[in-house]
Amino acid sequence: MNFEIIEGILNISLNSTMTLALAALLLITGYSINKRVKILNKYCIPAPVVGGFIFMFLTWLGHTSGTFKFNFENIFQSTFMLAFFTTVGLGASFTLLKKGGKLLIIYWLTCGIISILQNVIGITISKTTGLEAPYALLSSAISMIGGHGAALAYGGTFAKMGYESAPLVGAAAATFGLITAVLIGGPLGRRLIEKNNLTPDNTENFDQSVKEINADKGEKLSDLDIIKNVTVILLCMAIGSYISTLIGKLINMDFPSYVGAMFVAVIVRNINEKTHTYNFNFSLVDGIGNVMLNLYLSLALMTLKLWELSGLIGGVLLVVACQVIFMIIIAYFVVFRILGSNYDAAVMCAGLCGHGLGATPSAIVNMTAINEKYGMSRKAMMIVPIVGAFLVDIIYQPATVWFIKTFVQGFVGN
Repeated sequence: MNFEIIEGILNISLNSTMTLALAALLLITGYSINKRVKILNKYCIPAPVVGGFIFMFLTWLGHTSGTFKFNFENIFQSTFMLAFFTTVGLGASFTLLKKGGKLLIIYWLTCGIISILQNVIGITISKTTGLEAPYALLSSAISMIGGHGAALAYGGTFAKMGYESAPLVGAAAATFGLITAVLIGGPLGRRLIEKNNLTPDNTENFDQSVKEINADKGEKLSDLDIIKNVTVILLCMAIGSYISTLIGKLINMDFPSYVGAMFVAVIVRNINEKTHTYNFNFSLVDGIGNVMLNLYLSLALMTLKLWELSGLIGGVLLVVACQVIFMIIIAYFVVFRILGSNYDAAVMCAGLCGHGLGATPSAIVNMTAINEKYGMSRKAMMIVPIVGAFLVDIIYQPATVWFIKTFVQGFVGN
């Protein structure tokens, strides 16, 4: 940690290790506060959100007062996200994936339609308020579904076309989406569960199948078994990232590294089921994934810059506000019924708010908060990450490019 006064402002610089340690401390703080503040636990506000928000407001206070600022070396965040999605892939047996069946297809198509409607909302508001189309689209599916990565990529493209504020608008919209995603998902899921008196169906065949597929056999793992499980995670991350890079070059656009890692992990898991090359342990892998997810979100939130939301002015602010309202309404009144009006549907709606406004890890955190309070929905925990991580991109990306080509003059696709 380094302290330095620059232009009258105290600069507190944290290296990567200190940044990670602070994120872990904030995560534990979040869990501790959640246990003591009943309203947070009642409305299923995730622990990393609580800890991250506390520090986020501290950095905002330093910025607005002009007295201090934090500089982070944040090199672990993307790695943790990559590791998390890899563990999701390792938990996806083909036997298990088949259990998603019709519900997975319905959820996937529903999410795709929602992404298109998000762009429709943005363009409609742009036409009525005079907001330029690039800024409207950056405040729609690009930042809501695509998150900070997509907002940065498209924002850079728009900036080259003369829309200089595009990167800032994209970053601000994505930040707004990430914050609201983890604030509304848990309470919305809780409301659906409480209002409809829903409980997990532990007798359902799907759940029993999962218990058999990913069952903890109760045997003690040797040190070598643990090393092999961790090594497989790391290899899937490395190979998957490389494959994603190759795909990106092939299609001439950024291809998320976590998608490749997840696919490789799925393949490795199912090959191992046939060959039994190593002693795969789902409980260990799932536990590692949970740690990676929570640390990722803690890092993401504590390093967010609230003052960037000042970029959300006029029509842009109206667009993102409408996106949040739209997501709440469609999840609560429409998607819940489409998915079956049961406990799984309620948890999946909480997940939809997560990746429909923020990012897939936000969806998992929302659903985990509900699962810990009311019981496990294994369908939701399997289907939502698969759709949110990459399936929805199959619909959202081409549709978004069409909107850009149609409404943004001078845009030339890759």
